[in-house]
Amino acid sequence: MTFQERLDSDLKEAMRAKDATTLGVLRMLKSALKYTAIEKSGAEAELSDAEAAQVIRKQAKQRQDSIESFEKGGRAELAAKEKKELSILNAYLPQAMSADELSKVVRETIAEIGATSKAQMGAVMKASQAKVGGRADGKTLSQEVQKQLSP
Repeated sequence: MTFQERLDSDLKEAMRAKDATTLGVLRMLKSALKYTAIEKSGAEAELSDAEAAQVIRKQAKQRQDSIESFEKGGRAELAAKEKKELSILNAYLPQAMSADELSKVVRETIAEIGATSKAQMGAVMKASQAKVGGRADGKTLSQEVQKQLSP
């Protein structure tokens, strides 16, 4: 089952269950995926699972930022709503890499590129992101690369 098929199936289930929150999140996600596909290569385009994961990660990041803002503003009810939406989105993300796996990938990438300083961080990040394939967010990956490139 492709990601799109799974999303459509879950959308129908949410309609049958009359789960308004899940239905809203899945509709928003489907819309964001379609918008990204159109942006990429026209109306009939389909996204790969890796590209779809990127869109989901972006949506999850928006929710995370909203949660922080609402909690700072003392709006617990809105933060709770965003947390529920975030948990729904997280169910569609691929399993995240463990810290050990991520460290190993970064170490191997640094060895392949021959990087020795933070000046080469961009090249290491680009190669690492390709290897990680959306299983780790950019912030975590960046921190690991910086840690390993530090003397």
